[in-house]
Amino acid sequence: MINKKPGGAPCNLVFHKPYGVLSKFTDAEGRPTLADYVEVPHVYPAGRLDMDSEGLLLLTSDGDLVSHLTSPSYRIPKTYLVQVERIPDEAVLVPLRQGVMVKGKRTRPARVTLLSKEPTVHPRPVPIRFRKSVPTAWLQMEIHEGMNRQIRRMTAQVGHPTLRVIRVAIGSIQLGTLAPGEWRVLRLNELQSLLKPS
Repeated sequence: MINKKPGGAPCNLVFHKPYGVLSKFTDAEGRPTLADYVEVPHVYPAGRLDMDSEGLLLLTSDGDLVSHLTSPSYRIPKTYLVQVERIPDEAVLVPLRQGVMVKGKRTRPARVTLLSKEPTVHPRPVPIRFRKSVPTAWLQMEIHEGMNRQIRRMTAQVGHPTLRVIRVAIGSIQLGTLAPGEWRVLRLNELQSLLKPS
């Protein structure tokens, strides 16, 4: 059994959160939660992903690690694959990189790259809306903060609504080949890389 025993080491997991799953273990409305996929006791999400976002979520029994990952002062980068409506040009990417206004606050500068080809991703149980007359594009975005629905609000601000968001990295921790709903134990060297001063 992988869990934190009294006096034992904390438990840290890398989880691929599927689309349509809440980033918590209980829900009064009966919606899908982490408990449907992870039966390890005493772990909790370090940060969150929206219900309609997918990808890397760290689960831990270590409160100090949660604070480290979620505190803005540590500036842990988070990397996403983002599918947007229409193909953005360089003039659109510049404000995303410099910061845009989201709910009265300017986002921190982000690393944004327009991908030249569609990335290999797992199919989603609910396909994105498809419109023959509206092409889509994929961006890779790296941000250092976690405002509510930040990625979606950033791309909407520059006229390219987000269709799909997949978090693929937190710091140097990679989602890798984990399929939606799968998890693995965080390796010691990965934990050490997260805790290194930036």
